[in-house]
Amino acid sequence: MSPLRICILAPVATDGFNQRLLESVQPVIPPDVAVEVRNLPQGTDHIQDRIDWLNNGTPVVAMARRLEQEGFDGIWLSDFDMCGVEAAREAIDIPIIGGFPTSAFTALALSQRFSIITVLQSTLGMQRGHPQAYGLQDSFASIHSIDCPVDQLSNTELVVGKVFEAGVRAVREDGAQSLLLGCTGFIDVARQVEALLQEALSLYVPVIDPNQAGFGFLVSLVRMKLRPSRLTYSKEPSVG
Repeated sequence: MSPLRICILAPVATDGFNQRLLESVQPVIPPDVAVEVRNLPQGTDHIQDRIDWLNNGTPVVAMARRLEQEGFDGIWLSDFDMCGVEAAREAIDIPIIGGFPTSAFTALALSQRFSIITVLQSTLGMQRGHPQAYGLQDSFASIHSIDCPVDQLSNTELVVGKVFEAGVRAVREDGAQSLLLGCTGFIDVARQVEALLQEALSLYVPVIDPNQAGFGFLVSLVRMKLRPSRLTYSKEPSVG
């Protein structure tokens, strides 16, 4: 039997994140799944605000079409804010998913209230609307920014410390029972923050890694042979 082919698509015009994204999902790649990482040929090299998100959305759709033609079975769009995902579902017949919903529903399988820890004030503004868009506002405790741009996320020690501090505030002050990492650049962070929270609070608080949650969920959709509903996403003909 041929392995399932899954693409991790970084919705940015740089391959600088590709290797780290592949490493981030290694713990959840089944042996019968082949994984490749791609990035965009055009657009911005990060998504830190709505302008970046808008600029990179159309290239995501074009790349999704190309990946389907190449025979991939599903696409994990490595972006918490789901850049281009909704539009791409109108163009392809394989599942493509992004970060927020898979992270949020994973958290709600383990708790009743979650907080988001994100990178910047600009992403905080975008992500406040996600719980309402998915009908999860009653389960949404809070959102906190650690004021750390994407190009500094490779400093794992610094990032873990900032996320831990924000996580403690979310739990103690806002009533969060689980935490979502609101950027797919938070790599090798979740388990370390969980350990620090366990030590500080003397109890376990789930910290959801968006890459692992999203990738694992996508594999399940592919195995079940599920794809976007045409009652939600009308299939549009390719135009160039």
